[in-house]
Parts: sequence; C-alpha cells; structure tokens
Amino acid sequence: MPIRTTINKGRVPVKIFTDHVEPAALNQLANIAQLPIVHSHIAAMPDVHLGIGATVGSVIPTLGAIIPAAVGVDIGCGMNAVRLTLKAHQLPDSLRRIRQAIESRVPVGFDMHAQASIQRKSVNQLDAVLAQILGKHPGLAKMQKPNTWPRQLGTLGGGNHFIELCVDENQDVWLMLHSGSRGIGNAIGRYFISLAKKDAQRHQLHLPDRDLAYFSEGAEHFDDYVQAVEWAQEYALVNRREMMRLVVDAIRPQLPDFTVSKEAINCHHNYVARETHFGAQVFLTRKGAIAAARDQLGIIPGSMGAKSFIVRGKGNSESFCSCAHGAGRTMSRTQAKRQFTQADMESQTRGVECRKDKGVLDEIPAAYKDIDQVMANQSDLVDVVHTLKQVVCVKG
Repeated sequence: MPIRTTINKGRVPVKIFTDHVEPAALNQLANIAQLPIVHSHIAAMPDVHLGIGATVGSVIPTLGAIIPAAVGVDIGCGMNAVRLTLKAHQLPDSLRRIRQAIESRVPVGFDMHAQASIQRKSVNQLDAVLAQILGKHPGLAKMQKPNTWPRQLGTLGGGNHFIELCVDENQDVWLMLHSGSRGIGNAIGRYFISLAKKDAQRHQLHLPDRDLAYFSEGAEHFDDYVQAVEWAQEYALVNRREMMRLVVDAIRPQLPDFTVSKEAINCHHNYVARETHFGAQVFLTRKGAIAAARDQLGIIPGSMGAKSFIVRGKGNSESFCSCAHGAGRTMSRTQAKRQFTQADMESQTRGVECRKDKGVLDEIPAAYKDIDQVMANQSDLVDVVHTLKQVVCVKG
C-alpha cells in the first residue's frame, strides 16, 4: 500500500505507511519533525510504535547531525539468515535435541563464552579500533568489565533476540537469527546519549524531548560518536556471523549431512548510515527499519508463533528505500506478563519447539502486531521472496 497518512505538525511532514499508530507514537513522530536538522520528511513504517525519544519503526534523515537516542542502545541489531540443503521431511519428528544443541553452544541472556570463540585475528582488528575510542573516553571504558566484549561475540542476549530453524514454502530448511552489539553496544549507546543531553543543555538547545539531543558535525563528540557507532555496527555483524557458525556446528550431528547456501543477508535494523536522498547527503537513521533498495534482500521476522519473510526491496524513495523490520509490539513487556498466562503461551506457540514458560511471556505472539497486516501495508516497499515458518525457536 502507498502512504496512508501524512501529518504536518513540525518543520517537515511525517509520512506513515499504516492507518494504525498509537497517539503517543504520533506525538513522538511530531516531535522529531520539529528538529532543525531533519531533511525532507520522516517515514514511519507499518510496524511503527512508541520508543524512547524516537519512534521504533521510523526512518530519520538528518543533515550534518545524528541523534544518538534515535540510533538507540542496541546498535546494529539486525538479522541473519541462511538456507540449508535440507528438506522439511529430513528433520526428526522431535526437534527438542536440536533446540538443546543450539542452547548448549550459544550463550543466551547475560551468559557469555568462557573465552573468545572467534578467530583471534578478528578480535585483534576490532580491539585496535575500540582501544582508540576507549582511550579518548575513559568513562565509557568504566561501563564495561574488562575482556567482556570478545566473550560476547557469538552470543544471543535476551529480550526479542532469537535463533530459529524454519521451513519455507518450498519445504526448504533455513536458519535465522536476530541479535545486535550486545553489552558493548549498549554501553556505547547509553554513554553518548548522556553526552548529547549534556551538550544540548550546555548549548541551551530547545528540544521537544530531551531524548532527541543530537551531535552536529564539528561538535566536540561528533567524530568520536560516529567512530564508536560504526564500530558497534561492525561488531554486531561479526557477532551474528559467528553465532550462525556456532549454530550450524551445533545442529550438524542432529541432522543428515547438509551444506549451507550462500548467506541470504546479514543486515542491521537499528543503525545509521551515510546516504543520499532528495538531493542531499544525509545521516539516515533506521530505528527499527531495514534497507530496501531496489533488488536488495532483507529479512522481516514475525513473532515466535507466526512467520517471517525474506523480501526484495523496491527502492521506494518516499520510505528512503526502507521497510519494516518486523511485526512491532502492541503492548509493553510488563503488560504482556500481566495479561497472559503460560497456557496462553503454550497455545500460541503450538507446533514450535521453544520455551513456553513464564520467563518468556513478554515475547508471546499476542504482544505483537499481525505480521500479515504489516506486510500488506508495505506492498509498495518490498516483494516477498520466501515465507518462513519457524519449527524451532531459541530465546534468551
């Protein structure tokens, strides 16, 4: 579908690809549209919902400036998916051992590897750049325990992060996972958001929301933030790549012999990039959105009881060549835990080998938007290439 709603309550319009946006999220979008650094317009994706400062599911082009809270604290969070040379009928009747094998190899939640699982060369390359950043910002160094970030490479984390074994419409088997830059990315995000707020206060910037504080080019911390956020985005890519390697190794003994097809995609959906749109070079922040340039492949996951999609971008300029990053939440985690029971979780994830205990109630499918409606609302943004239904889901 095309743009469904346009609001004009700021310097620039907000173009929304859905009819259903909660009032609080609309207010957030209007606040961002007031900022003097925003170029052309803001695009709100079909999964748009309330965030911290900036709305999740928003695409924000800025001129010579970046809003750290819009990039967020899970910097570089995104997806990775590969297709295996297996068919659904080759999977065992019970998938519990596959889930247990994945959980035994990939630390979840706050857990991490006893030592770095990845090749030392890759760690050294990341370490050299991080040392420069931490050397200039000892306050950031204090926010991370020593030697934590190498041990978190190849780990899942918690919340809405997951690892899934899926089957597509052709009965082909896929592996798909969702994670980001772990504790170090969170520390970088929180540290620079705090610096941006202090800068805004010092320069007496009149902001509609303190969380929309930004760094402008030439400002004291701008270059350092760009270096740090680019490092965290690279770390997130490496983390997903390493995790996928561990998952493949974990499931091999449980399945017939298989090979891994060419990587479908390893992409961010919380990040900032330098791009050109509507005649200007901008810093484009996709907060809960993926790039969908013409013919570019992407992944749009649903909830743990629904389905996911491999998509091909249409390069729609009005969305800044972007699309939704998933189903999007309809309620807070706290509300989901209050409203639903373990029996509800068991019912809504029937047929999926996954945790069904109270510890994952905040991720119950009913806490998310209908992924089919989200996809219908972005038919102008992407074409569906494959539809994936999970049969195994590992949560943090």
